[in-house]
Amino acid sequence: MTPTKRLFDLISALFLGIILLPVIIIFALAILILDGRPVFYISERMTTPTRGFNLVKFRTMSVVDEDSGVSGGDKGARITRMGRFLRRARLDEVPQIWNVLKGDISFVGPRPPLRQYVERFPKIYGEVLKSRPGITGLASITFHKHEEMLLARTSSRDETDAVYSRACVPRKARIDLIYQANRTLCYDFRLMLATVFKSLR
Repeated sequence: MTPTKRLFDLISALFLGIILLPVIIIFALAILILDGRPVFYISERMTTPTRGFNLVKFRTMSVVDEDSGVSGGDKGARITRMGRFLRRARLDEVPQIWNVLKGDISFVGPRPPLRQYVERFPKIYGEVLKSRPGITGLASITFHKHEEMLLARTSSRDETDAVYSRACVPRKARIDLIYQANRTLCYDFRLMLATVFKSLR
């Protein structure tokens, strides 16, 4: 990450953090009242092929003793009342502003992957993670709905993993590398605006 991009992230995160603080508090209270504790979901993601970090999101699923892998149809019954609304508008990702401030991720970049996929596909993620992962990105905007559709059809953890590995990982990587070859601050700003307007729609 260039110093200019990092400065852009810091200024944006501080500005949006102040603006969105009341919204974060309201959603946190709504989750607490409607769905109980915990309010936040914390999961390990990778910022480089060898370094992980704790990604923070609003909790959108009921808590189970053991949870792993990406979300598919096998986890659909666990989505909470608030979770459906937050996921639909991608508002569950607002707390990741904290991760941007810490420098774990950027606002724009490839979505930070789970360790299990980085270890399974080292060649792919060795290239993709040359860009700092982000809250949103070109792949998130163009492929997110298709990925949701593919994974919604799965009925078990193994099936979800197989579909994600076969159909999502390589396609998202190709899109992430297109972003990597064309990234500029202006392009990042355009992708951030596109994410906001897409979520509003």
